[in-house]
Amino acid sequence: MTYLGEGWDSTATLVGGWVERRPRREEIGPQLVRESVVMPWLAPRLPLPVPVPEVVSSSPVVVRHELVPGAEVDVLTAAMGRQLGEFLLALHASSVDEATRLGVGRLVLPVERFRAEVRVPGGEELLARLDDLPADTLVHGDLGPEHVLGAGGALTGVIDFGDLHIGDAAIELAWALHSTPPEFASALADTYGVTGELRERASVWHRLGPWHEVLHGNDIGDPRVVEVGLAGVMKRL
Repeated sequence: MTYLGEGWDSTATLVGGWVERRPRREEIGPQLVRESVVMPWLAPRLPLPVPVPEVVSSSPVVVRHELVPGAEVDVLTAAMGRQLGEFLLALHASSVDEATRLGVGRLVLPVERFRAEVRVPGGEELLARLDDLPADTLVHGDLGPEHVLGAGGALTGVIDFGDLHIGDAAIELAWALHSTPPEFASALADTYGVTGELRERASVWHRLGPWHEVLHGNDIGDPRVVEVGLAGVMKRL
């Protein structure tokens, strides 16, 4: 048994060749069960390997899936950018109606908590932008360096679909366009067909990212996490 790590929502352990995931909070249990329903439908439509969990225990909730190959990538290349662009094109072409039928919901942002807990100059202007963002695409919802795996100079998989939802396609481009090397971001943008409007919305999501970290720090009672989150909020604003 090998402990693989934990995110905000779940822990992962390698047991006998399988990755076992357990919720860190009670409300995450249904989220893991939902993945076990949605991912068998979604995985065959995607050009990179993704987890396809199955429920092995309902009380407490435990799901398991095959280990997705690869590790976090140190150097993101143009070829990888094209791969991720193709992955996002396939994901975003998936049927919203079918995903909804399988239990995928729309994103509900904690705007009132943002207002109450992240009081910074210029913050209200950013929050006002959220009212105009669309919610018409099936999205991963938490695409970042820890969830995009690679090996041997190529991407090998995408993991952690716990935040899968019906939302704005531009949320996937926040990290991919604003926190990656220019050659990667440019290749991804060309492959995906990023428009000026998409790029601007991606900037909104990029600036909003650290706000969630502040709330998470408050939830777990860790002022250090809150401090880092606030520093990120100010830097991106």
